[in-house]
Amino acid sequence: MAKRERVMRMLVEQPLWRALVGYRVLTMLYAIGLFAAAHEKLDHPWVAIAYFVVLAGWTIGTLPRVANAASCTRRFLVSDLTVAIAGILLTPLAYSHQRILDGGPTLPSIWTAGAVLAYAIKGGWRWAAFASLLVGVANVVQRGAFSRDTVHNVLLVCIASIAIGYVVEVARASERTLARALEIEAATRERERLARDIHDSVLQVLAMVQRRGTAIGGEAAELGRLAGEQEVALRTLVAGGLVPASHVSEDASQGALVRAVEEPDEEYDTDGTVPRDLRPLLARHAGSKVTLSEPGAPVLLAPPAARELAAAVSAALDNVRRHAGAEAHAWILVEDEPDGVIVTVRDDGPGIPEGRLAEAEGEGRLGVALSIRGRLREIGGTAELISVPGQGTEVELKVPREAARETRGKAGKTR
Repeated sequence: MAKRERVMRMLVEQPLWRALVGYRVLTMLYAIGLFAAAHEKLDHPWVAIAYFVVLAGWTIGTLPRVANAASCTRRFLVSDLTVAIAGILLTPLAYSHQRILDGGPTLPSIWTAGAVLAYAIKGGWRWAAFASLLVGVANVVQRGAFSRDTVHNVLLVCIASIAIGYVVEVARASERTLARALEIEAATRERERLARDIHDSVLQVLAMVQRRGTAIGGEAAELGRLAGEQEVALRTLVAGGLVPASHVSEDASQGALVRAVEEPDEEYDTDGTVPRDLRPLLARHAGSKVTLSEPGAPVLLAPPAARELAAAVSAALDNVRRHAGAEAHAWILVEDEPDGVIVTVRDDGPGIPEGRLAEAEGEGRLGVALSIRGRLREIGGTAELISVPGQGTEVELKVPREAARETRGKAGKTR
């Protein structure tokens, strides 16, 4: 069975849950230690003892609940915060009023912060702010008035929990963005694998059918022609790539904000700022009678130069169909050289008799003069035509790199 890559959730906040488990246990022991050190000063120690029995059982029994986000449900968070607030409100029943006024700790002490931090890790800074507000109100109620120590402690817990909640939200968004990037990378590798498989199997079979059908003739020749056309279409699809999956997201909390924006179509990019790949413009001409050979990498030109060069190639192929006959074959060779781009169109027709081009121009037939040489001249290129009677015709179209850049600059100035 073939293996497939699958992006698994990395849970960047998992270390925070583990830290929270340890924090709850340690702060429970700390709260019990404070009680043990000051139990002689309690007016009603049995209230504190009953509460700490509940607190210890609750803390130990719910450790699996704070092990991860899935286990920490909203119902648990409400119950956990209720235990913390209940301990705060029971403090006046256990300690004397004077001890409370002197700044004595509440029964749960800093264990309460663990309940607030659970809100922060689970739901982010908004949940943390809500839990902190409830804890603050409970502290004011149990003291009976505002005090500097109360405000200080409440603000400390509130700021810390909101900060942690915000960090958790950022971490989750970064995690989702990374996961989406890895999914795109995995999809790209899968597409390349499929392209290799298609190239090694389907395309080779279609090419063999085309060759054998042409050799056999008759109805098999028509079958070979159809196979050749499908081979070219499939090769173009593989070279162009599959349509990528949409990763549009308008929710910033889901990671990077990805929007589908309207961009000028390169076909109408008159300012020449977007380099155009020449290969897709020429791929539409490939077929059973026209063979296209091109580099594996993009052949980039300024859009005006790419369009005019492709139009000149189209005009050359029109001449092949018009003058070389329906059975003539043509070959397009694209060469991306350091000093320019060269496109050669060659056919196996009867060729052009000597002096025929000059005679055609005199008769007003300007296909070669205007559609081919004129187009290349406009973009700073050249067109050379070589024809030997009985041996076909070859048209060499060349666009220098400097000419392509100048074309792009002129287009930008005239916009």
